Amino acid sequence: MRIKRTNPTHGVARRTRLLAMTTGLVAAAALAVPAASADEAPATFSATQLSAASDAVLDADVAGTAWHIDKATNTLVVTADSTVSQSEIAQIKREAGANAGAIRVERTPGKFSKLISGGDAIYASSWRCSLGFNVRNSAGTQYFLTAGHCTDGAGTWWSNSGRTTVLGTTSGSSFPTNDYGIVRYTNTSVAKPGTVGSVDITSAANATVGMSVTRRGSTTGIHSGSVTGLNATVNYGGGDIVYGMIRTNVCAEPGDSGGPLYSGSRAIGLTSGGSGNCSSGGTTFFQPVVEALNAYGVSVY
Repeated sequence: MRIKRTNPTHGVARRTRLLAMTTGLVAAAALAVPAASADEAPATFSATQLSAASDAVLDADVAGTAWHIDKATNTLVVTADSTVSQSEIAQIKREAGANAGAIRVERTPGKFSKLISGGDAIYASSWRCSLGFNVRNSAGTQYFLTAGHCTDGAGTWWSNSGRTTVLGTTSGSSFPTNDYGIVRYTNTSVAKPGTVGSVDITSAANATVGMSVTRRGSTTGIHSGSVTGLNATVNYGGGDIVYGMIRTNVCAEPGDSGGPLYSGSRAIGLTSGGSGNCSSGGTTFFQPVVEALNAYGVSVY
């Protein structure tokens, strides 16, 4: 599930679909890696075969699946949430044909969905997300990053649920395919520190497998874990597919969407979505922050 925004009202059909998915959000927390199924794959597949298997999973279009190439085992790891049936897994393997042996299926509890709420809560007209990182451009203009499924369809942003303190307005949004958005501050009286909680963020970096990471969100607070995969594709359903995501064993819940993933003082990602919760655990995916910074020509400070 994508880490979804919390939405107290009913809107257009697209927004309704997003809301329905919020119930299965994941937030950042240290969780156990989902147990592998009995499917065992040889470690002798070529890059071409693995790429073809990845394309086949995309073509199968099964909501509740995410996949990435695991270079350590030379397999395509397909993570399936609780809504994916055995017949749908069989469908994926039929689609892969001769490359089906390259697929290793792992199960994760809960349902993949988008999450919404840097850790502080931010409010659009009908939903809540989390602020990712405060950033600025070369001219010194200040913005904040959050998830693209949060900024999708949003105009003004507020800092409180009563929507009396304006933060700014959305100036860029990319979702699906990517999951990042940027909001320009219009309120000059609001403090805009370059921190996540008490942690000073001084640079941005790309994730690596095994990296220790921490997530902060307005629903579940601070949780830590590690990066378990890179360049993951996540199918949230309804045509909402995102690419190039960071896979982690950190937990999250609705309202945590858009919140920051960081490692020490380095910004790493923005909370997208996943499955499970911070009581039972789950899998969470993050939009790499370096891509978002480059897209908008801004930097952390």
